[in-house]
Amino acid sequence: MRRRAYPLVLALALLMTAAAQARPAPEFTETAKEDWLNSAPITMASLKGQVVLVDFWTFACWNCYRSFPWLNSLEDKLEGEAFQVIGVHSPEFDYERNPEAIRKKIAEFELKHPVMIDNDHRYWRAMNNRYWPAFYLIDKKGEIREVFIGETHTGDKRAKKIEAKIRELLDE
Repeated sequence: MRRRAYPLVLALALLMTAAAQARPAPEFTETAKEDWLNSAPITMASLKGQVVLVDFWTFACWNCYRSFPWLNSLEDKLEGEAFQVIGVHSPEFDYERNPEAIRKKIAEFELKHPVMIDNDHRYWRAMNNRYWPAFYLIDKKGEIREVFIGETHTGDKRAKKIEAKIRELLDE
C-alpha cells in the first residue's frame, strides 16, 4: 500500500509546489515617460490578456547580449499573438545608469520591445530577482508562472523550454 501511495503523494507535492510559485507580478515601478524606452509607460493592468516575458538585463552583461538574437527571433515568431516582451534594464555599475547609453545599446541590438529603466532596482527587488539575464514568464491573468535564468540561444534547451511554456500559456 505504501508503494502505491508514494507516486500520488509525490505528484501532489509537485503540484502544490508549482501552484505556490505562481504569484501576481508586481506593478512596474517606473511611471515617468523618461524611464521607458521604445514605449510610453506600461502598467501590468494594460498587459492583462497577454502572455508577458520580462527580461532583466544590463548593458555591461555579455550573457544578456548573447540572448538578444533569440529574444528578437522569439518576438518575430510570435508577432500578432497575445505576447509581449518587456525589458527591464537594471544596472550593475554606476556608468550603466545613463539613459542615452541604454538607448544606444537598444539600437545596437535592435530591441523593439518596451524597456523600463530600473536604475534604483525597485522592480528588481519587487520581483526578488538576482541574476542577469533573467526571464520571468507571466500568464494572461498577470501571474508569474515561470522563471528562467541565464544566457539563452535559439534552439538550445532553455529556449525550447521557454517557448513551449509560452505556447502553453497562450493556449490557456
